Formats: sequence, C-alpha cells, structure tokens
Amino acid sequence: MPAPAFSVVLRTFEIAATFAASKRTHAEAGAGVPLRSIDISSALAPCQPSRDKDENARRRASPPSISRCLLGARFRFVSDSRRLLRLVMSAYDGLPQHRWPAAPEFLIELHLLPRGQRAFEEPPPLQTQEMPDALCGVIDAANYVLVMPARERALIVASEDMLAEHAQHLRQELIEFAVFILAARSQGLVPLHAACFGMNGRGLLLLGDSGAGKSTLALQAFVHGWELLSEDAVFVRPNGMFATGIGNFLRVRTDAVLFDRDEKVAHWIRRSPVIRRNSGVRKFEVDLRRGPGRLASAPLHLQAVVFLANDLATIPERPLQPVAAIEAAGMLCADQAYAATQPGWDRFVAGVRQLPAYRLQRTDPVIALTALRSCLD
Repeated sequence: MPAPAFSVVLRTFEIAATFAASKRTHAEAGAGVPLRSIDISSALAPCQPSRDKDENARRRASPPSISRCLLGARFRFVSDSRRLLRLVMSAYDGLPQHRWPAAPEFLIELHLLPRGQRAFEEPPPLQTQEMPDALCGVIDAANYVLVMPARERALIVASEDMLAEHAQHLRQELIEFAVFILAARSQGLVPLHAACFGMNGRGLLLLGDSGAGKSTLALQAFVHGWELLSEDAVFVRPNGMFATGIGNFLRVRTDAVLFDRDEKVAHWIRRSPVIRRNSGVRKFEVDLRRGPGRLASAPLHLQAVVFLANDLATIPERPLQPVAAIEAAGMLCADQAYAATQPGWDRFVAGVRQLPAYRLQRTDPVIALTALRSCLD
C-alpha cells in the first residue's frame, strides 16, 4: 500500500482552522460543559461524520468522556464513540497515577467515521508534518491526528474499518502519538527511545539500538522484583532528572528465549497477542498490568545511565564497564537523534553529565540485573 500523498496531509491541515476556531475553552471542558462537535466534512469531502437517528438528541447530550493521569498530567478523552473510549481504557486503565505538582490538564477529542471503500491488510505507518503551533500525523484521509500543544489539546479521527480491523495500530499510531506529543511538548519533557526500571523510587535509564535487548532486560527486571517504568518510551523532566513513562505493554520478539527457568512467566508471554511492528518484526505484546511484577508507582529519580552493547562480555560475571561523562554525552546524542532536537535537550545532557554512566555487555540477564543493582547502592 503506497504511503498517503502529502496532499492528504495538507487537506487535513484545514481541520486546524476549524479546530482552533472552536469557542469552547479548555476550562469549560474541564468544568463538564458539553463539548461541541467539530464538523470535519468540509475538510474531508469523501468522509461524513457518523450520525445517530436522533441527531438533535445527540447534540443535546454530553459526549462520553474519561480522565486518566498519564506522564505527569491529567488527560481528558472526549468522544462520540464509546468504542473509541473503550480502546483508550484498554490502553490506560490500571496504570499507576503519575502526576507532577501543578500539572496541566489536556483535552483529546476522538471522532469515529463510518466504514470506507477499502480496508488495509497492513495499514501504512504514520506520516507526520509540522505546522505552526501544531503537529499533524496521517495514515490516510479517514485516520489522522492533529496535536496542538500550545492549546493543550488534540483531535483524533479514525474510521470504523481501522477500529474494527487494526485497533492496535490505531492505538499506537494515533492515540499514543497524541498523548506523547502533548505530554512532552507542553511540559518540557525530553522524549527518549529507552527503557527505565529501578527500586524504591530510584531508576536506571537504559539506552541502545533496536534489538539491543532493552525489552528483554526490562521484562526480566519486572518479574524479578524491580519497579518497571517503561521498556520503550521514557520521558525525562530535566529539572531534577525524574523519569516517567507508560508501562502498559511490553513488546518482546517472538523468537526470543522466553524464560525457560519459569514456565508460568513463559506461558503468560506466549498467551499474549502477536503484533507486527513498522520494521516488520513480529513481537508479543505483553500486558504488564496482568503480569507478576510491579509497575513504578511514581516517577523514578534517575541514578545512572546504561548503554546496552551488542558484544558479549569478556568476563560474563562483570558485564558492566564505566563510561566517561564526555563519552556518555556523545553516545547519548548519537543514540537519540529525535530527542536531541527537542527543547530541554541541553539541560537533560547537563543532567546526564552529573550521573554515572556505564556500558553493559551481553551476558545472562540475571547476571546483568545483579550488576545493575550495584548502580542503585
């Protein structure tokens, strides 16, 4: 399936004018005043919004909404579709409530469009485009997201086809995208492709290329009594070097060694659904909320930075090697190309320079966790 032309992106930008012109304020929405629906039919002529038989009654009724604390802030999700809200709940229910002092409240509005003329065997990845005061992400003309950090709100539009046949893709590419962008850009958080876990409120930041073993090591930590923050996306507040994340799912390769030492854990993983990442790699998507371990109940205070290496440990019992601060800063910039372009990066790097840094060579995961435990002492 070819990627959507950027003419689709530009057509989607027309929604921004309608969205920004809404006279309802965030404060009104937070007070429980019904949120007016946004007519997007003029921007996407082939697509018409779903309509109930009694449209007047629908307009008079308050749209369903839910609120969740995520990434240090409160998010309010409002939708004309209870099915979309159930998808949101499946992603964010049962998570620890992370919230910063005086944190903002974000509004995410979700709209469901009727089935289209085609369905995807494999939906294309999200294409993003920056515009003044907003960020747009498009899968196709019926599935897209518009994020406006300065207004602390976002709009998500999805088709019934996508919801019915590719709910995981919709959740990851549109809903998580909106949550991540709002949280990072509005709160000055540095978004990292990383894992983070720890003990007693103290955390370790693990960095490495895809396939370096972050997910496997995070899963091992989770089932061995550590507090898991996230295995894929970590958001750091440079002021104080506190990290938050969303520890709902963990993705582990289907060909990974699945805890042969613990059959119960292996069975839990094998029962998880298999998803296909944008890279084409097939992975188990493990719901950590149903697992045998603990999720971090609050943001973790970072104590060290650990870079995962691909080479085997020369001495398996000693896989952890110190890294000089200046070298760690260089490795960090090379590893986090996107984060390095975001506000707050320089302060984050300055904070990293104050932390011990290590290189972790490949070894038995249990041995690796024992070595990492020393970083928290």
